[in-house]
Amino acid sequence: MYIFFWAFSLLIQACQGTDRPIGETGAPSGTTQAVPANAAQPGAGVDYLLGKFDPAVHPDFVKVGKPYTDRPGMMLRKESFEAFKKMWEAAQKEDISLKIISSTRNFGQQKNIWEGKWERFAKSAPLPKDRALKILEFSSMPGSSRHHWGSDIDLNDLNNATFETGGKYRKVYEWLNEHAHEYGFCQPYTAGRTQGYHEEKWHWSYSPLSKPFLEEYRKTITDNDIKGFKGAELAAEIGIVQYYVAGINENCK
Repeated sequence: MYIFFWAFSLLIQACQGTDRPIGETGAPSGTTQAVPANAAQPGAGVDYLLGKFDPAVHPDFVKVGKPYTDRPGMMLRKESFEAFKKMWEAAQKEDISLKIISSTRNFGQQKNIWEGKWERFAKSAPLPKDRALKILEFSSMPGSSRHHWGSDIDLNDLNNATFETGGKYRKVYEWLNEHAHEYGFCQPYTAGRTQGYHEEKWHWSYSPLSKPFLEEYRKTITDNDIKGFKGAELAAEIGIVQYYVAGINENCK
């Protein structure tokens, strides 16, 4: 009888698997890997939040093609893309053209952007902290970008002036300010904030996803988790999580 219950106990454990939290795969820290479909939900682990996965093989991501973008390789979370398509259709009816020019960027892609600027600004900002702060005016440290999550997009142009009076996309920005919230989108980097990145009139975030991602990020990630690229040692000194990840428009929190 004892042997029977012992064998039965082993069978139950095998069926249940381990008690490892969802999303923790046991891979070495800093590796890039596919993430289970439920790994994007709160409590799923740090790799997704840090962008350490490949959206091209993630089941919750889809390709973004024409007419929504003219650039190859654009990908978004399914929920974000479905919401954007509805917003795009509504904008079209009012002769407003919305084009995605940047979407999901994983850790590796953000690292290429960051380290490219790290080299480019070496002469104008030779001190590492000054150089990091210069890059941080508009670009995130790898592991701290909202673009990792598949919830954020850049639209039409990466220049604030084009969305302002006299600019090519002034009417686009006016339309987004009036209607984007109807489709779940919010501008995280607005004017008037006292910390974080400069204003970005082109950057819009799908709040039903980005809000829980941000909440989980702030609970789970510390500055010490931001590593693996040039200048990463400055993350804690600068306060990346507190001042940059969390330093957004209050309406987007």
